[in-house]
Amino acid sequence: MAWVNWRQHRLTVAGLVAVLGAVSLYLLFIGRQARTFSGVAGHSLTLTAALFQVIPALIGAFVGAPVLAKELETGTFRYTWTQGFGRARWTVATLAPLAVTVTVLAGAVGFLFSWCYAPLIGGHYGSNPLDGNTFDLHGVTFAAWTLTAFSIGVLAGILIRRVVPAMVATMFAWSGLAVVTGVFLRPHYEAPLVTSTPNVPSTDWVMSAWWTRGGKPVSSSTIDQVLQRAGATVNSGSVTQSPGSALGNMSPTQYLLHHGFTQFLSYQPASRFWPFQWIEGGWLFALSLLLMGTAVWLVHRRAA
Repeated sequence: MAWVNWRQHRLTVAGLVAVLGAVSLYLLFIGRQARTFSGVAGHSLTLTAALFQVIPALIGAFVGAPVLAKELETGTFRYTWTQGFGRARWTVATLAPLAVTVTVLAGAVGFLFSWCYAPLIGGHYGSNPLDGNTFDLHGVTFAAWTLTAFSIGVLAGILIRRVVPAMVATMFAWSGLAVVTGVFLRPHYEAPLVTSTPNVPSTDWVMSAWWTRGGKPVSSSTIDQVLQRAGATVNSGSVTQSPGSALGNMSPTQYLLHHGFTQFLSYQPASRFWPFQWIEGGWLFALSLLLMGTAVWLVHRRAA
């Protein structure tokens, strides 16, 4: 089985190693530049983070989806599953080495990204480590999201039984899960902290802000009216201080605090970065095992 799997998937593994190897070399180059506190390097790393978001989905589509879908689409499963080792055993023996390879390689790239991105966190750039644009690109979560994409591709392949439609379904399913996680799940891994101190570090993740006066909530329209009466121009949440306004040398926030308003912030501190990494990585790994287990069960019960 090991020899058959290697012969069958060696080009896929070689392509995966080549692509992620090129990505690693690029991260090494950018990481060295970032440690010089170069603005160009920081901008390049921001663009890199945006491009890297699609890597797990591509791996799921081009590595995970064809594993079972190709056998079903071409009809070779009729020969493969009549051998002495059985369908379920063949499926496990096929998926396990690929899943381990995908996870290990992605984890290595993720930790390299963490090393590369480290100078931008809390230092010269003051970036937020919990920022949704980069959080899932670090070591634990990048490996977990890549394995999840692979597992989604495998399950899509056995359900759809066509390679190209399974690849498209994998991309959509993974993207939907990523959006739901970033918007609804990740902010609540731990209860956010609330403070009335306006100077929250830039490395913390501010989730929401609201104003009160005399212990009672104040609407945003009331805040706008107060600032407008002070001579400031308010346009779509943007405040412009007009010459000769009552704000003087104070910022809009300082003016409001000086006149009896209190601002509360709900935020996740940057110190929760690694707990959040392990929480998200843990449930994604569990989901991946569930998806691949379902695929094995479907092969055993329905595929023939």
